[in-house]
Amino acid sequence: MIIPTYNESANIIDVIQRIRATKVDVDILIVDDNSPDGTGEIADSLADSKTFVLHRANKSGLGPAYLAGFSWGLDSGYQYFVEMDADGSHQPEELSKFFEKRSEADLVLGTRWMPGGKVLNWPVSRRLISRFGTRYASIALGLPFRDLTSGYRLLSRQLINDIFESGVTTIGYGFQIEIVKIAARNKRTIVEVPITFIERVAGNSKMSRKIVFEAWRKTTLWGLQRTIYRR
Repeated sequence: MIIPTYNESANIIDVIQRIRATKVDVDILIVDDNSPDGTGEIADSLADSKTFVLHRANKSGLGPAYLAGFSWGLDSGYQYFVEMDADGSHQPEELSKFFEKRSEADLVLGTRWMPGGKVLNWPVSRRLISRFGTRYASIALGLPFRDLTSGYRLLSRQLINDIFESGVTTIGYGFQIEIVKIAARNKRTIVEVPITFIERVAGNSKMSRKIVFEAWRKTTLWGLQRTIYRR
């Protein structure tokens, strides 16, 4: 499991404890971007034979943090990789859903917008933005999946190799859309499982207008390229 962190000192201990309480046999890599609130030091205190910490010098975005974690995992010989947020919005208790599907797919998407999926404590405006964003990306890229921006997912080693060979260009939440695009382009099997997403109760969201704009701009560009290629 790869868990990127930046100023998550209020959440990281609880998240790690909840993962361990599930009894799912996973190794955890916390990728900290030099958090000024001491998250990195807390992560070091949690390190053991199955919990590791990768310290990065600067905050450079979600995508680069995950790529650093993927590279570490490839070098360490892992066959499956799980992405999960550090803020408590993704429920560790649902982790087994992803492993149950790992033999069927190279990418297992945790989906909020499907039967069985839920979003709790979000205002209507945030729900609309999320659903519109996924719908827009699905139409632009010709992808039939219902939650392209979800950050709770499982990826196979083969897909991780595809990601590095493709040359990822996004650094924010558009990174999650780009991964699905790469998986579909390489004809990797993709399945969805329902998840419950709960808005964080501590700390601050990393979402910003800049991140939203990057995702919209990149998705529009990819959509135009797809249309031109088809013609």
